[in-house]
Amino acid sequence: MDFSALPDLASRAFGGGVVHANDEFFAAADHLVLPETPGHAPKTFDHKGQVYDGWESRRRRSPGHDFAIIRLGAPGIVHGVDIDTAFFTGNFPPHASVEAVELPGYPGPDELAGADWVEILPKSPLKGDGRNLYPVEDRRRFTHVRLNIFPDGGVARLRVHGEVVPDPALLPKVFDVAAAEYGATVVDCSNMFYGNPQRMLMPGLARNMGDGWETSRRRDDGNDWVLVRLAAPAVLRFADLDTSHFKGNAPGWATLTGFDHEGFAHELLPRVALRPDTPHRFPLVKVPEVTQVRLDIFPDGGMARLRLLGRADRDHLRARLGR
Repeated sequence: MDFSALPDLASRAFGGGVVHANDEFFAAADHLVLPETPGHAPKTFDHKGQVYDGWESRRRRSPGHDFAIIRLGAPGIVHGVDIDTAFFTGNFPPHASVEAVELPGYPGPDELAGADWVEILPKSPLKGDGRNLYPVEDRRRFTHVRLNIFPDGGVARLRVHGEVVPDPALLPKVFDVAAAEYGATVVDCSNMFYGNPQRMLMPGLARNMGDGWETSRRRDDGNDWVLVRLAAPAVLRFADLDTSHFKGNAPGWATLTGFDHEGFAHELLPRVALRPDTPHRFPLVKVPEVTQVRLDIFPDGGMARLRLLGRADRDHLRARLGR
């Protein structure tokens, strides 16, 4: 599987942030975790020089290297990193490495400086003005990463792709088990011509139509669907089907079907009518614990967000955490 298709654990969309950077003279390290694609406006200068949509340190005149520490918005298992140097041409770092650590709570720069960091990407070459994708083999859970650049320069984005592994002690008894920030993911879908269905599972409200799932127009008698693997097996109680921003292209109807450990199907929500540009909440039929849920939309269209509220299997969550 292409690791870049997995969620970006460091993304600001999950609440990721830069805890500390040793130097950000030309451009703030906070840009590293922005979910948006880097942009650039040539010949746009402020009092420190050309404005960059990324992190840029000053030119080093002493031994050493620069670094930035990122708190993962969604702790988990890292499968690969993308060190994106978009628009940095004569000022990108020639090499970089990545370290990681798992720490409880909310450590500050001093505590992180003294932590036992693990190297998950050894010092590796970078190309300028492009993505640098490196797989990671270490399958331990991490909460923070440290990007080291040698010796200095600019990086537009750091993507830390992997599996979300939440701490069950920090979750309520009933929560959204279809949320990407807790480990839910899309495993299959019929069509994603205009928008990836994984966007439906992201935190917060959709900003526009491009921040949701949208299919092409069907010209047959079928319908579109998406299959979601829940963050943990759960007994579901409510579903939020949000068509916000989809006005002339909202689905007309929808159903929900749950699948248990043995693959048996259970009707969760019979066919219901949907309104354009509307958040809908529906109570679900009481069925045994399910591990996956299929959303069918009729005949096609767009969905901004899918939320499935239920009581999760805590033992499953603890097993994923290794405790």
